Amino acid sequence: MSALRHEFHRFPELGFQEDRTKAKVASLLRDMGLEVHEGVGVVGILRAGTGNRAIGLRADMDALPISEASAHDYVSQTPSVMHACGHDGHMTMLLGAAKALSESPEFDGTVVFIFQPNEEHGLGAKAMIDEGVLARFPVEEVYAIHNLPGAPVGQVLTRPGQICSSESLFEIAITGQGGHASMPQAGRDAITIGAEIVQALQTIVSRKLAPGAGVVVSVTEFLTDGQRNVLPGHATLKGDVRARSPEDRIAVEGFMRQIANGIAQAHGVSVDVSYNAEFIETMNAKGPTEAVVRAAMSAGLETISNCQPMSFSEDFAHFSAAVPGCFLMLGNGEVGPHGQPLHSDNYDFNDAILPIGAAFWTTLVRDRLPEQEGY
Repeated sequence: MSALRHEFHRFPELGFQEDRTKAKVASLLRDMGLEVHEGVGVVGILRAGTGNRAIGLRADMDALPISEASAHDYVSQTPSVMHACGHDGHMTMLLGAAKALSESPEFDGTVVFIFQPNEEHGLGAKAMIDEGVLARFPVEEVYAIHNLPGAPVGQVLTRPGQICSSESLFEIAITGQGGHASMPQAGRDAITIGAEIVQALQTIVSRKLAPGAGVVVSVTEFLTDGQRNVLPGHATLKGDVRARSPEDRIAVEGFMRQIANGIAQAHGVSVDVSYNAEFIETMNAKGPTEAVVRAAMSAGLETISNCQPMSFSEDFAHFSAAVPGCFLMLGNGEVGPHGQPLHSDNYDFNDAILPIGAAFWTTLVRDRLPEQEGY
């Protein structure tokens, strides 16, 4: 598994460009004797016994547009692209489980192995669903693992209910009147008005939502057409909102429009606000979450069954919105590259958790699809 993970790491591919990766995954699944279907992603089907129950296990395949700064001997060979989120490891753990289960089924039913593209932009799961993956290969439950740097090796963290935040992207375009830097009174300076909006947006979290709501509003770009001695007539603010509930996500949009329009009116300029939910909230169902906790404890793994919700987002949310599911984190380690934040240029997936994750998957399958007595 380590050698396979390193191969995936050397040849990372961005979302919806995972051609080499998909071909490798499909080839390995066929070599294991699984029924394989290729489309937007790759799906492997493994059946055992006579049971008609089915569960889905999902791994993501895409990498990030990051230049790797690691010193190990399997650094990315693709310029400015890197597996900086551990999807190389997620694929490898699921392939390891597929191999183990194909060689020693010991379950009764069907396992649908889902390898999805473009998780990072929140588009891959929906693309697979729109293509008909859940209609063509119906499952009763669906599961996904994500590694978690900073958590002890092999620790399992999950919770019932909301586990990951939504992510909404916003853009506020301000149209004022440019002018000479020496005569600001003759124009309507978009940069000053934009700065006022940036400051006011912070009151959404601090004054308009309940303490502890877990909402994050971040302005990440401030773009203008100003120059050294030219006051800008146009400015664009771009940013990111994380929320733990649909109600808060929708409320933030309303407050944002109210603030931007109010400040614009006060200064006699116009604004245009766009607000799009790229990721919805990831929700864990009670039964599947209990099964994950049971399987983790059965495997002897340290288990936190009611962890704090994560502020990051996951497009597994689309799968778990369609089918009862559970998203869990697996500790990647606390020191060195394994403890570096996800999406950092010196992060690395920890090979030590490859067998842990694969074994967890096999334990979960046998828990959810137990062999019938006398089978």
